[in-house]
Amino acid sequence: MADFAELEKQLKKQYVPIFRKMMGMSAAQANKTFKKLYAKIKADAEAEDTLNLPMDLGDRLLQKETEDKKVKQALDKKRIDGVTDDDVRWWWNRHDLARRMMNKVDEVFVYSLFLKLTKQDKMKAKQANEKIKTLRPMFGNPDDTRFGKADDRPLPDELRQRVNAYIMQRGQKGPESLRNAVQACTSYNAFIRKKIKAGKL
Repeated sequence: MADFAELEKQLKKQYVPIFRKMMGMSAAQANKTFKKLYAKIKADAEAEDTLNLPMDLGDRLLQKETEDKKVKQALDKKRIDGVTDDDVRWWWNRHDLARRMMNKVDEVFVYSLFLKLTKQDKMKAKQANEKIKTLRPMFGNPDDTRFGKADDRPLPDELRQRVNAYIMQRGQKGPESLRNAVQACTSYNAFIRKKIKAGKL
């Protein structure tokens, strides 16, 4: 059984500074936002009965891949997008609430960016959504084509760490060069897929 109090403490320590730095929140706002998001993801996990998934789920999935057709099909799909065994372990060998929090915080960032573009920059909703696709990678279910098709589709969650590390590294070397390379593609996701196919990421 997971120690939820300890896990909540760890996640709070991780995300409150991010809210303050990236979103300009006060300490009180950041703490309140974290509390609200944590309550939401925990309620979702309880409803979906995923709170006590094993912490070595990634290793188990890779083991089952050889004998379970459904697991093999699911992982084969991810491998088409460049997911490796290490990526599977990185994502699935962590607590369900840690995965959910990562996704939820992503949603918050995307939504705040959407509000900025529509309210501050006076963009129409459709125009704002198109712009967001060129400003940051989008993760989720690659079969979800609501916000983009072909190479613009969401990237598998398993790629988060590798993609973020690559962006940080490229950005430090030359932010302008990175921006131009992304702008030359239909979306940030298309740029990432291009780099994966070229073996650069």
